[in-house]
Order: sequence, then structure tokens, then C-alpha cells
Amino acid sequence: MVPMLPCADVDAMVAFWTALGLRQTYRQQRPNPYVAVALGRIDLHYYGLDAWDPEHSHSTCAIVVPDTRPLFELFQAGLRELYGKVPVTGFPRITRPRERANNGGLSGFSVIDPAGNWVRVSRTPAERAPAAGDAVAWTSAGGSRLAKAVENAVVLADSHGDVPQARKALLGALRRAPGDVRPVDRARALAFAIELAVRSGDPEDAGELMAALEDLVRKTPSRAARTAMAEARATLDEA
Repeated sequence: MVPMLPCADVDAMVAFWTALGLRQTYRQQRPNPYVAVALGRIDLHYYGLDAWDPEHSHSTCAIVVPDTRPLFELFQAGLRELYGKVPVTGFPRITRPRERANNGGLSGFSVIDPAGNWVRVSRTPAERAPAAGDAVAWTSAGGSRLAKAVENAVVLADSHGDVPQARKALLGALRRAPGDVRPVDRARALAFAIELAVRSGDPEDAGELMAALEDLVRKTPSRAARTAMAEARATLDEA
């Protein structure tokens, strides 16, 4: 099956995706503007729609790959070359690969293209996801309430696109977290809260959260905490 997504300018979509490593495989202007781009077994088709508004887009499609990281790094490099940074707000933008509890715990990320379409990339499941009634079972990695709050925030922000609610919920969970919560859980929560602050256009809050994260890592260093801090710094640098 090949997704066919709307846009205002088909040539703009070709320019965007070829910069990210795909190639144009088809183009027409009459009777309707239409283009296709591809990379390996990935095919994306776009049709022109006058006065298309990315803010009101509800179109989406899925790409399933054995490992999300190589494709993310390819797209990330293309975005940085095209825009001088990796955009995490506006159109286009990209989310980081993260395990998603509402996707069987599989790693995934999304590219929101210049037309507002969500191109969702997910790791191939080893087996069919377990179902609970008429829904896929929630797959939590477990751990503290704060760790589960991060999972919830990832689903809200990266799956549903509701950054304000994700940020509100995660900041509340950070405030309520007990002092003895695992440092790595707090570090991961702070790192994602920093990204959500950037995505919300709140650099002051992002800076305050970064200071808290750096202080935490100085006091209780670990590889996982340093990784969270490195990702948070990269987000701030790109912003």
C-alpha cells in the first residue's frame, strides 16, 4: 500500500524529501499536481491541494523498519543540512526515536513534513502486539511513577501531538516525585521536559530545567543520566 498525502506545493515536497535522502520517482502537473519519492521500499506520494493549511492537517502514514536509528540519523543529517539545525517545532519538524508504550513498547519517531503530514516511523515488531479488547495493550517498561509519567508524556506529545498537555503532566509529575526517586528516572524526565519546553517556545524554562539536570548529573553520575543530558543539550543547541 502506498500513502497519498496532501500538500499545497508538490515540488516543495520533492525538495524536502530529496534533501533527506529520498529520490523523486514520478512527477506530473496535469491534470493534477502529483509527485512520488522513494528510498528502498519506502514510497511517499503527494498530490497538490490548493490552499492546503499544515496547521489543520490530519493526514498520516506509517513506515516500519527493522531499526529506526539509521533512518532517523539520515533524516536528521538532511534536516541539519537543509535548515542549519534539526527543527523540533513548526513545519517541518522531527521527534526523537523513543520507545512508546502505546505501540507495543517499540521504538518510533515522526517526521512532520512541510505540509503538516505525520510520517510515523516504527520498529518492526517481533510478533503481533498483544490486544486488550479492541485496543493494543499498553506496554510499560515499569519502574517508578515518574518513569511512567515520562511514558505518558511521550504518547501525548509524540503520538497525539499534544505538547501542552504532555508538558503540564510531566512537570506535575516532576514536582510530586519523592526525593528518593531513582536519579536516572529524574534525569530522563528532566531531559524530556527540556525538549517539551523548547517545543513550547519557552527557552527560559528550558534553561532552568537544564541547570537542574546538570546539577543532578554532577551529584549522581551514570551513563544513562549522561545520555539524557547529552540529548537535552543537543535539543537546546539546535534550538
